[in-house]
Parts: sequence; structure tokens; C-alpha cells
Amino acid sequence: MGSKWRKAKMALGLNLCAYLPRTSDDGDYRSLPSGERLSDAALLSPSNSTNMAASRPMTPSLSAHGLRLPRSSSKSSKQTCSICLTKMKQGAGHAIFTAECSHSFHFHCIAYNMKHGNQICPVCKAKWKEIPMQNPSLNPTPGRAATNPAGWPQNDALMTVVRRLPPPHRDLSRRHVVPLFQAPEPGVFNDDEMLDHLLVVAESMNALDNSSPRAIEIKTYPEVSAARRSSSYKDFTVLVHLKAAASAANQNLNRNHASCWPQLYQNPRAPVDLVTVLDISGSMAGTKLALLKRAMGFVIQNLGSNDRLSVISFSSTARRLFPLRLMSDTGRQQALHAVNSLVANGGTNIAEGLRKGAKVMEDRREKNPVASIILLSDGQDTYTVTGAGANKSQPNYQLLLPLSMHGSDNTGFHVPVHAFGFGADHDASSMHSISEISGGTFSFIENEAVIQDAFAQCIGGLLSVVVQELQVGVECMNPSICLGPLKAGSYPSHVTADGKTGFIEVGDLYADEERDFLVSVKVPAEPSECETSLLKVNCVYRDPLTKEMTTLESDVVRIQRLEVVGQEVVSIEVDRQRNRFRAAEAMAEARTTAERGDLASAVSILENCRRLLLSETVSAKAHDRLCFALDAELKEMQERMASRHVYEASGRAYILSGLSSHSWQRATARGDSTDGSSLIQAYQTPSMVDMLTRSQATLLGSPSTQRLVQPSWSLGPQPNPR
Repeated sequence: MGSKWRKAKMALGLNLCAYLPRTSDDGDYRSLPSGERLSDAALLSPSNSTNMAASRPMTPSLSAHGLRLPRSSSKSSKQTCSICLTKMKQGAGHAIFTAECSHSFHFHCIAYNMKHGNQICPVCKAKWKEIPMQNPSLNPTPGRAATNPAGWPQNDALMTVVRRLPPPHRDLSRRHVVPLFQAPEPGVFNDDEMLDHLLVVAESMNALDNSSPRAIEIKTYPEVSAARRSSSYKDFTVLVHLKAAASAANQNLNRNHASCWPQLYQNPRAPVDLVTVLDISGSMAGTKLALLKRAMGFVIQNLGSNDRLSVISFSSTARRLFPLRLMSDTGRQQALHAVNSLVANGGTNIAEGLRKGAKVMEDRREKNPVASIILLSDGQDTYTVTGAGANKSQPNYQLLLPLSMHGSDNTGFHVPVHAFGFGADHDASSMHSISEISGGTFSFIENEAVIQDAFAQCIGGLLSVVVQELQVGVECMNPSICLGPLKAGSYPSHVTADGKTGFIEVGDLYADEERDFLVSVKVPAEPSECETSLLKVNCVYRDPLTKEMTTLESDVVRIQRLEVVGQEVVSIEVDRQRNRFRAAEAMAEARTTAERGDLASAVSILENCRRLLLSETVSAKAHDRLCFALDAELKEMQERMASRHVYEASGRAYILSGLSSHSWQRATARGDSTDGSSLIQAYQTPSMVDMLTRSQATLLGSPSTQRLVQPSWSLGPQPNPR
């Protein structure tokens, strides 16, 4: 028992991440000795598989007692490097380092692994007296570029053999670390891997018939269907409801042609350029970093061969682990290896990490249709937003984000940052501001065990984009009608000066995603008319695969005008969305009040909203699920304002994550007070559910993780007829 416990502790303290995908040269993974599978190269997420039902390698899992690691009693092979799990051959162009314990490794693998002063053999755990080191003063072999363990070229010269460690009688109170020489990053990040497939995909899509169905469905609902002729309305509400198709690209494929297309084109989707900006400061050491690596392993394994990934790590400074690379089998293996090399230390410089992440996106030579940045941090930026005097209480969080990422600019550059606040010590205000400014979402990961599920939900959406650059236009159809305010949450909106036209900039939609906007209209009395035409909705969007722009129009919204009208019954669809906006406004007001230190008043604001929802709305009388779900959410926020300590620890982050979800009408991850680990699946799409199911399948043996994918409620329209 003692031996197993020591191995588990050592595994958590080292660089655990995900299983490396097996290549033809690797041999059978099960043939590796147990010591090798428990080394730094032993990774935490399962290998990639196109069929989720297929058998997977044994996966370490979370349980109440920590991580459970796989067992093996197979024999060792000295011909395999236990760092990269590939064979070592004399004369194959790679130097081989044999340690004093007789275990051998590729020199560049073990040197990279030892760069933070680790003096323990990854196989037998023996402490070495001599360690490999790199020397920038040596020239590389002519005609051969040096490589890092991820297998990508470096321009720096590598390697001397070893440096002898200080003898035991010397003072060892200070660490004697021999840092590796790292290649200086290029001034321009234009070394992204080429996208030859884009031309093929475009040609393939154009070769299909042009009878593609609509990618967006438009529905409109007036507040009431009939109004008195003699009555005027200063704030008559019309609901605009949009729903994206399940898969616009997939619907373009003719079933008669499907059998002749390769697998890539039988289920096409818009490929993604993804940059992950990861906090590896000292507070991430141990279990946090191991779980982050496992989550990144899941992301890497679920990206397609046409998707590209680049990873930025930051602590006191930031560095790019590798450029944008296609996630082919080789690309995945290299990405997993690079992520596995991460070690936690230093401070938290979020701004520098985002600067490099934005630079990767800005400098890329080619662009996939979809682009996004994922940011994760468990701390507060201590380099950029710290101020003096009055500035300390109101830091300028905009400084954390490069100007190029402050929404869409005239060049069309727009990359949302989906921010994930990890644990109780992160700066929720800064993370929410970063996501809000860039057009992304903010998720609160209260329990570290749900980090992989949170990432899975996010990429489930990113890998299902079916609509881009969506703009919603509202046009008055009667000269006596004028538009009032547009309720669109965080989406930019405006009404023209004459009040006849309004616009909402929506941007991207995931498959099956829905959007609801409330349009206020000033309706005059119509003494002699039997009907009043109010408005018409049009949508302009771009198909992410074909690049074609499409325009759709709704039917004209009309209401009947009668001499006598019975009791006016407000549309339940309109009332539901009014309740959602009302609750979001109460959340924002309560949060502002709480930040001023008046928690009692903040709780009172939420209580008043709850009372209104349950006693004065049509939805409550109809026992609408959304109405009661909003009430439960507001109650949860009240409980997280019980004291200043509770609010600082989780209340602020919980409220901000909820505001992010409601304002963008997009799913975010939040801690649930019921068990402290579940996710509230608001606005969740089938693609997100599918990815969460895959994530859950990799998290074996932990009762808490088995509850993560259960949606507690959904804010989308209910299945019953409208």
C-alpha cells in the first residue's frame, strides 16, 4: 500500500496530462513497464477515437481518495524512450542519454524534462548526481535543425552532455537549477501550419446542389394578438425568436452523393483555430495542474484533423509552447507532449498571456472559419491592473486585453475570449470583463474536478458553428409606428434616429442555438382600421463553410384592431423572455450594490424580483419551468451573499457567470450549491451535451463527476407548442 501511495503522490506532483496517441512505431502500450507508465509521460486523458464506444486505454480516474492509476506487470524495454514513448535507435539522428541508473532516453526529451531542476529518473525514481543540460553556445549539427520534445524545429543550438550536481557536503538549501536554453520567439507569429484543406472543402461544397435549407428559423410573437382601436401603446412588445439549424453544412449534403465522399465531407463542419492561454503560476501546482493537463488532453483528442491549436502558458511571463498546428495524429501527439511538459511556478501575468494569444491570431498567415481563445486562471493579475490610491478600488481591466480584441474592428478581426475562473482565489471581475469586452463567456469553476467538463461544454459549441456575422434588422411597416428600446443583452444594438429601423449584431451561432430579443414599439390608436402592421424582421448571415452571405425575412407582424376586446392575455412566450431580462437586470443591480458593501440591500433586490416572478406573471400562473428556474437561481445568489466572506469566495463569481450566460444567451459553467460540483446547463445545445457525455465517459470512478452532465434546467423554448 505504501508503495502505491508514494507513486500516486509522485504522479500528482509531476507532469500528468493525457495519454499520448499510439503510433505505428510505438508498439503496444500495454507492453510498457509500470514504471514507465507512471513517469512524466504517463498522461491522464484517453486516447482519441472516432467511435466513443470503442475500447480505450486504461485511464487514471478521480475518486474520493485521489487519482487512481492503472496497473501493469509487463516487462520493460530499453529500446523505448519513456518520455516520448517512441523507439530509440542508434544512428537514427537523435542523441541518446544513458543515466547512471542505466535507463536511456532521447537526449532532447530528458533535457527538456529536466529543465526545472528535476533530478529524479522518470522510470525508476532514482536520484541522479548528473543531469543533462543544454548549452546555447554550441552550434547544431550542420544541416539539421534542433528539436524540442514536441518534435517541432527550434533555431537554437542544443546540447552538451551533463553537469555534475554539487556534492552532498555542500549547502543544498538553495536550488542549483540549470535552465534550458529556449529558442527566442519570433517577432511575428506567422509560422502557423498551412490550411490546404480549405480549398478542397470549398470546392466540395460548391459541387453539391444549391438547394440548401435555411440555416436560421425566424419567429415573431406580439405581446397580444388583438388590441382596441381606440387604445395606443407606448411600450408594445414584440418577441423576435431565432433558432440555428442543427447543422447547416450537413444539410447541404445530398444523400445520393454521400457514399462517394470521404468521411471528412460526409459530416462537414467549420474547422476551428483555437488558442488556449493557461495559467501555470505557483498556485496551480499539484492536483490543479494535473487536472488542467487532463482537460487539455481531452480538448486535444476531440479536435479534428482540420482544426488547429496553439498553447500559451503564462506565469510571471508568457511563452508560446507551439505555433498553430493541425491536430492530425502527429499534431495531437506533439501537442500532448508539449502540454505534459508544463510546470507550475511564478506569478500571474494574465495580460502577457493574452497579448501572445492575440498575436498568434493576428499574425497567422491563413485562417480557419472559426477562431477563439480559451483563458484559464486561478489567480489575480499582479502585473498590469495593480494601481495606487483610488485606482486600487477600481482597476482598469481593459488593460488586460489587447486593443485588437476589444470587439470587432474595421478589419473584421474578432476573436472571443472564453474565460474560466478556477477556484476561490481568482479575480472574477477581471475574467468577466475580459470575456465581456471580447464577446466571449465567463465560467466559474468552483470545484477543480469539473474543469474538463467545463472545457468540454465550451468546445462542444465551438466545434458546431453554423452561422457567422449574423445581423438582425427590424423595420417598421407603418409610417405611424416607431421603435423603442431593443433588449438584446450584451449584443450591440441601435435604433436609427428616425426610429424606423433597428439593428442587433449577433455574430456566431452554434448548431441548435436560440436567441430571443424584445423589441419595443410605439403603437398609435387606429379608430378606423381593422388591422395594424407593426414590423418585419430580416437576418443577414454568412455560411462559415461556403462563405456565402444569405438574407432571410420574416412575415410582417400584425395585430387585429377591435372595437371591444375582452381581457387581454399576454403571450406566454413574450412573458417568459420578459422574466429572463427582468431577472438579469436584478442580478446586475444586486451585484453593483454588493460591490458597494451593502449585501443586505443586494439580497433585498433579488428577493423583490423573486416575488414579482412568482406572483405577478403569466408564466408563474402557467407553472412555466423557466420562471421557477429563474427563482431558484436568484435564491442561490441570495445564499451566496450571506456574508462578505461567502460573497468574496464564490458569490461574485457565481453572479458574474450567470450574467454572462444570460447576456449572451450561451451556456456557461457554474458551481451548484446542491453538491458543490455540478454545472448549471443553461442555454445548452445538443453538441455541448454530446461533448459533455464524452467527457463524463473519461471520468471514471468518481461519484461526483457522474452528475456533471445532468442539465438542471434549460432556458431555451420549451417543447410544448407555443
